[in-house]
Amino acid sequence: MITLKTVQAGKLRHEIQVKDFAALYSDMPEPQGGEGSAPEPHDYFDLSLGACKALTAILYARHKGMALDGLTVTVHRDDSEERQGLYRLAVTLELQGQLTDAEKERLVTIADRCPIHKLMTSTEVRIETALG
Repeated sequence: MITLKTVQAGKLRHEIQVKDFAALYSDMPEPQGGEGSAPEPHDYFDLSLGACKALTAILYARHKGMALDGLTVTVHRDDSEERQGLYRLAVTLELQGQLTDAEKERLVTIADRCPIHKLMTSTEVRIETALG
């Protein structure tokens, strides 16, 4: 379960509690009425993709005995056409370790099959909102 609570009345900053982990925060940029004090919701959406790709690639490499020592995932957002129904995310994987070109290509392919990538691109998500 994830719980969000307003930090201060009349402000957009919210504290986010995910299970028993340390609190996260969300806010909006100043031009949109926030204080710019924390990531905005789109940032969390985008980072979930990056995190999933990283974890998927690492787990696959571990399972296959590949020499993947680490990686950096960069997610760039182009939301300029979001209101028209198009939200673009460009992901770059920087792989560290003694990997062949074939292993690198395989890890990119596997990263594109991560559960969040599939959820974002091929699953119908239904959301119900109710009063608590």
